[in-house]
Amino acid sequence: MTETVTSRADAQRARVTATAAEIFSKRGFRATSMNEIAAAVGLSKPTLYHYFRSKEELLVRIYSDVLDESLDLGRQTVADAASPLDAVRDLISSRVVYTCEHQALLKVCFEEEHELPAELAEEVLQRRRAFERFFVGELERHLAAHPDLRLPMAPKVYVNMCLGAVNWCYKWYRPGGTNTPDELGHQLATTLTAVLT
Repeated sequence: MTETVTSRADAQRARVTATAAEIFSKRGFRATSMNEIAAAVGLSKPTLYHYFRSKEELLVRIYSDVLDESLDLGRQTVADAASPLDAVRDLISSRVVYTCEHQALLKVCFEEEHELPAELAEEVLQRRRAFERFFVGELERHLAAHPDLRLPMAPKVYVNMCLGAVNWCYKWYRPGGTNTPDELGHQLATTLTAVLT
């Protein structure tokens, strides 16, 4: 019985965060009220506050969910890769796909970061750095296996360049355009890793 109640509450929180992300992406964090979010989800305002004590807590949850999901996806991608180079390619490709398929969510994460409460921003930053370290680790494994290969920049700079390129897809990707997210991911991964072969 307790598990059912917990899973129902978790499902409701997920529904609230997804709805809030959509509204934040269209109206902006500051211009959105908890009343609007409650109405869009079909909850009373007091019930909404039962799940999230503030708009800021909602924003932190959105960031945390995205970063946790990204790290889980990254770990699985690396586990499935045949080599460190394949892992780097697949990390880039999967990040493109995720970004294209979650544009509203990523718009909030990239454009509303300054709204995070100062005491919680550091926690979010640490989660982001965990993903970057994971990516750098796979790149360094590839470079260690190919000592004659000379990367024209530090591994961390290369990783941040790749992440900057793929994360920016949220801004310009158009569903129904020339390429699917998978095709676009393959194209960017092939181009960005050409320097590693």
